[in-house]
Amino acid sequence: MFTGIVEDTGTVRARTETADGLRLRIGVDGFDNLHHGQSISVSGVCLTVEEYAVGGGGANADDPAKDNWFEVFLASETVAKTYLGELREGDPVNVERAMPADGRFDGHVVQGHVDTVAEVTAIKRVGEDWRFTFSIPKRHGDYLVDKGSVTLDGISLTVAEKRDEEFDVAIIPTTYELTTLSEKSAGDPVHLEVDVIAKYVENMVGGYV
Repeated sequence: MFTGIVEDTGTVRARTETADGLRLRIGVDGFDNLHHGQSISVSGVCLTVEEYAVGGGGANADDPAKDNWFEVFLASETVAKTYLGELREGDPVNVERAMPADGRFDGHVVQGHVDTVAEVTAIKRVGEDWRFTFSIPKRHGDYLVDKGSVTLDGISLTVAEKRDEEFDVAIIPTTYELTTLSEKSAGDPVHLEVDVIAKYVENMVGGYV
């Protein structure tokens, strides 16, 4: 489980396509406790660390940061249902490790199970903040409510306003600077994960409607 509080923005170092899917190598800074098999969120997609390296020597001894990386494998279904397959070397991604049992819960329940891909439709500067507008993909509007939680590219955010086909979120400077939102433009894709609690409620009351 994740909380949607992005720890770092990583960079795609390499991509290798295979018959079964895609392998990505992600460069990160400051992750000194990576291990094989751990869950990690890459722009909102829960993946598994297969290989990793923490800086401190080798060919990149003069620049240890270059030795901080991890590799994940994307099955064909993940490639089909997310935009991670479109990433190229140098592209930024949001990274969050799974929440420890004794950790602080600062965001909301995030599974890393992307529901669909939405699109940035507008970005507006409002004072020191930003207001981002996103499309509402078909069959997902009922899960979005004003002031409710939503996860976009792995970021825990709050719906500021919902309309028939779009919704807005307010982005503070810290979120803008520390995540890939600062790299987004109108027309760009984002991974959308709705609040899982809404799904459970729908499932439980469905038989009574």
